[in-house]
Amino acid sequence: MRIVIAGEVDLTPGVREAALAGAAPFIAMALAEEGCRHYAWSADPALPDRVHVFEEWDDAATLQAHLEGDAYRAMLGHLGGFGIVAADTRKYRVTKQAPVYGADGVASARFGDEA
Repeated sequence: MRIVIAGEVDLTPGVREAALAGAAPFIAMALAEEGCRHYAWSADPALPDRVHVFEEWDDAATLQAHLEGDAYRAMLGHLGGFGIVAADTRKYRVTKQAPVYGADGVASARFGDEA
């Protein structure tokens, strides 16, 4: 079952851009891992010290391998070097997915299987 990781990391004021710039090799390492479908860090446009984390993994086994692997340890060391002030990351098991926009071009929160 697909797993999504979503969260925020707040860094020491003034270091976010350097942290993101230096993250490219660690992101590339994660993306090369088996089961990694998406792995991104991005700057929050409203909060100058916040980084958003978004990951998508094929299943719990591939996520666990990542959490025990070199890319994850390297990422922790990299971010830790910039001073983590706060972090809130969550994991989600994906049981159903569907496009936001239907064939008619209209956005909907429905998954198509609701009565």
